[in-house]
Amino acid sequence: MKRVMNVSRARSLRGTLRVPGDKSASHRALMLSSLASGESRIEGLSPGLDVAATARIMGQLGATCSLESDRAIVVGRSGGLRPSDEPLYCANSGTTMRLLAGLVSAIAGVHVLDGDESLSQRPMDRVAQPLKMMGSFVTGRGPRVMAPLRIEGSSSLRAIEYHVPMSSAQVKSAVLLAGLGASGPTTVIEDVRTRSTTEDMLSAANVRIDSVDEGNGRRVTVHPGRPTARHWAVPGDPSQAAFFVVLGLIHPDAVVEVQDLDGSPERTGFMTVLQRMGADLSWSGPGPTLSVVASSSTLTSTEVFADEVPSVDEVPVLVVAAAAARGVSSFHRMGELRLKESDRFAGALALASSLGCRVWSEGDDFFIEGLGSAEAFAPFSMDAALDHRMVMSGAVAGCAGAGATIEGAETVRTSYPHFFDDLVGLS
Repeated sequence: MKRVMNVSRARSLRGTLRVPGDKSASHRALMLSSLASGESRIEGLSPGLDVAATARIMGQLGATCSLESDRAIVVGRSGGLRPSDEPLYCANSGTTMRLLAGLVSAIAGVHVLDGDESLSQRPMDRVAQPLKMMGSFVTGRGPRVMAPLRIEGSSSLRAIEYHVPMSSAQVKSAVLLAGLGASGPTTVIEDVRTRSTTEDMLSAANVRIDSVDEGNGRRVTVHPGRPTARHWAVPGDPSQAAFFVVLGLIHPDAVVEVQDLDGSPERTGFMTVLQRMGADLSWSGPGPTLSVVASSSTLTSTEVFADEVPSVDEVPVLVVAAAAARGVSSFHRMGELRLKESDRFAGALALASSLGCRVWSEGDDFFIEGLGSAEAFAPFSMDAALDHRMVMSGAVAGCAGAGATIEGAETVRTSYPHFFDDLVGLS
């Protein structure tokens, strides 16, 4: 049974918080530590169910993973990972499934990757194609290669040069992880730079990796090798911070600080968008980590392009900001939203409409005519379609506006289990 959460408008918002550890880095820290020989320690690990799924699977593949709160100790086998006799259940985590597909492609044997109902509807052809080019045999349901996946890994993959046809850090990461077991250097070329988490962490684990910016894109080459065990300190997740940043901006009486965030430029594009809208934002940095302070602001409309927020994870909450702004905001090349945990393209439009905005779409573009203030938001009810980012976007709108009733609120456990506690703590 879906959990229903009632969110009331807050009179004022004040406080400082630290969001969960970066989910992208948490998945990768577990995987790289499991590939290494010996003991690695991880601090700041994301406590969500998605990352727990990755830890469980690493155990199935032969690593020892001990989790306690936001810390983990991972011990990799001296002989390397090996296939599991049981399916590798990725739950609702697309990151787990796509990165894991690359990782197990370099492990000789048969691997079965499965997921929940939502994940099983998400296309995996974008990772299957380059992995097949490398010599891994990947099959799934239908032409879009949906889960369950059956992967026949090889200990002698071919090195390739792969030009990613769409912006996807997950596809890039899958190929790079497979490249650790390839016959030579493997190169990924992307036209738009995506988060560099994988290549940065591979380098930190003493894997030889070359990364060169080319125009708006990047060429990344990984050389075969095994990561070394080490200590990982995971910073806060910018895409989770985006909810509290937008809340602080659109609430009429708010000052909210989010501390210790990953400061990589590919992760902070949403702040550039908000600044363009007139946001009262300040932050420390630039640097590897930063803290952000968001204060009540009068926002105006803007244009948002997908390559500004390459994962488009922050788009649903940017839609809430657009709903509180003056004028018509346009969101361009947003087709990727349709392929997330739910159809966030339709969900974001439905959310803005329920707040009282006029909305429309043209192909992969959509438009939001803002109400000029969150105080003009209508009270609303929504079914979040078991999508954690839609739950949190709806909660932000309800807290800043006239309240909300959100069905399916329990799905925040996938990425941010204490989200509602942090929300109440600011009131």
